[in-house]
Amino acid sequence: MYRTLCLMFAFFLIAQPAYAQRMDNKKMEKIFKKEAIKVEGEPGAWMAYFSDRILLVITDERNNRMRVFTPIVEEEAASATQMSRMLRANFHSALDAKYSVYEGFVVSVFTHPLRELTESQLLDAMRQVAKLAETYGTTYSSTGLIFGGEEEEEQEEESKQLEKRS
Repeated sequence: MYRTLCLMFAFFLIAQPAYAQRMDNKKMEKIFKKEAIKVEGEPGAWMAYFSDRILLVITDERNNRMRVFTPIVEEEAASATQMSRMLRANFHSALDAKYSVYEGFVVSVFTHPLRELTESQLLDAMRQVAKLAETYGTTYSSTGLIFGGEEEEEQEEESKQLEKRS
């Protein structure tokens, strides 16, 4: 009995800081300031200047959602081949950030429940969104990690060769 009570007490001590650390707009502003990320706007609707890009950071505290995204190109400028490569990348190389279309633009975007978001996840999301936008048209990747085997890489190479011939 004593052992069970001690284990329960230890669990509540460990779980309490996680609960207390719920992300909200105020905590996000503190992170931006701490990391020297220049932002404009108001809480829950910021433009962040990050890695030579403007990232839009939008939160909805009431519905527990957040989104980081950046425009890449106008949707009509993306070829069918590029759209196909973006969809494949969303599975293999885009990782947590994804390609999407919003308001007539191809964007890279990261979405997450707001309260459960950690500081490291927020910063990683911003890096991935910026990197995914940067690699549009080349590797279509948000990090150096790629899920996919040799078969996928061979298909990708064949696609590139077909593009060059066109």
